[in-house]
Amino acid sequence: MTDSLPLCPECSSEHAYEMGALLVCPMCGHEWAAGSDDTDAEAPAAVIKDAVGNVLADGDTVTVIKDLKVKGSSTVIKVGTKVRGIRLLQGVGDHDIDCKVDGVGPTQLKSSVVKKV
Repeated sequence: MTDSLPLCPECSSEHAYEMGALLVCPMCGHEWAAGSDDTDAEAPAAVIKDAVGNVLADGDTVTVIKDLKVKGSSTVIKVGTKVRGIRLLQGVGDHDIDCKVDGVGPTQLKSSVVKKV
């Protein structure tokens, strides 16, 4: 039965087994989806665009386009606030920008509420 399963992409072990929709290697503990080549390093990253449609990149400067309430605080990030040196996040819910806002501190923003400067 294991003859039909692929080798582990991490350690090339032939002892992989199925666990639900995943394949698991008991030698190194690596898990991957059945039918995938597991080429995460070669996979293109998702393109993150701002509210206007401009492509964002790490280190860009953006401007907030609407007032944002800060959860757990009475402060508000006002329209026109510039945020410098953003970092893009992949797969962290719907907040895909990690940044530091002056007067607020470290926070995460949605790309739909910012515009590239």
